[in-house]
Amino acid sequence: MTAIWKKPFSLDALRAAARNTAIEHLGIEYLEIGDDYLVGRVPVDHRTHQPYGLLHGGVSVVLAETLGSVGAMFSSPPDWRCVGLDINANHIRGVKGGWVTGTARPVHIGRTTQVWQIDMVNDEGKLTCVSRITMAMLQEG
Repeated sequence: MTAIWKKPFSLDALRAAARNTAIEHLGIEYLEIGDDYLVGRVPVDHRTHQPYGLLHGGVSVVLAETLGSVGAMFSSPPDWRCVGLDINANHIRGVKGGWVTGTARPVHIGRTTQVWQIDMVNDEGKLTCVSRITMAMLQEG
């Protein structure tokens, strides 16, 4: 398979860009860049729990938006950027501890929009959340 990425990037560059952001505050980590996917994870702990001791659903959405946005940005041409238009999430299974790992893959990479699906699993590999983000593609200048 040919890689979809049109701009150079690395895990180290993503980690550096996350400093002093919500990504760092929540403990989100970038794990892997594949030819057509991106993997990251979020800890399920005091920073990310809701009052009932489960991973806050909004944190799953933050992980999804983080991975989908990065995917859209680096699969767009060099003089383009992206902004989110819509995101949804279906929460499948609650998580009390450990990590939730998300894998973002493109559903559609178009000239004016991109759609990415982010599947999230717990440490046992069981599906916890499925999210889809639609990005508007904007040409710089």
